[in-house]
Amino acid sequence: MRKIAVLILLFIGFNGISQSNKELLDHYKAYYNEMRLQGDVNGVISSLTHLNVLSPSKERRDTLAFVYMNNSQHLQALNTIGIEKKADDSDLAVQVKAVSLKALNQPKRALEHFETLFTRNPSAYLAYELADLKIQTGDNDGASTNIEYGIANAKDDQKYAFYERQQPYEVPLKAAFHHLKGLVIFNKDKNNIDSAITSIDEALKIDPNFNLASLSKQALESRKQKQEGQE
Repeated sequence: MRKIAVLILLFIGFNGISQSNKELLDHYKAYYNEMRLQGDVNGVISSLTHLNVLSPSKERRDTLAFVYMNNSQHLQALNTIGIEKKADDSDLAVQVKAVSLKALNQPKRALEHFETLFTRNPSAYLAYELADLKIQTGDNDGASTNIEYGIANAKDDQKYAFYERQQPYEVPLKAAFHHLKGLVIFNKDKNNIDSAITSIDEALKIDPNFNLASLSKQALESRKQKQEGQE
């Protein structure tokens, strides 16, 4: 009789816990939806964290990492999903790893995730990220391949944002590729300044207000004047 009573109590206890978890899940799902409607990022992060604790899922974890990334909390994003390259990662998870590692100045690690994204779904935007990272890591030949792809495939209405000025600005993506092409030409041969400037001039023809290209051209012209003065 005592055994039956204990079993009944255990059943009631487990049933109560189950109901309690379901109530909590329903609460945080509703809370998550409300925070999304209000545009409250901290509320979205809080609700997703609770949902992941109560009912862990890869999709929720990836979404939480994406929200962190979008809020420029890149370390938190990577702490949520890790930095390792995994074949079964969702596109969202790979994007978070690529963007957050780049933001944290880890170009080599970011590069492998951008490569994965490009393999799965090639685009001119991804080609630009790859070319930029390859220039940073010294792979100028690899960067050239991505740049040629980008120049051939970038659409006239596609833009890329730059942040070296106080006020961020956008330029046509094709102009951004021509700027990178000039940098690669110079990196491959420091004496080939004229060809590098010619490529950067192509960028400035597309967008005369491309500030970073103007700065690069000024730096190259200054270097050329110094070289000529030494001759």
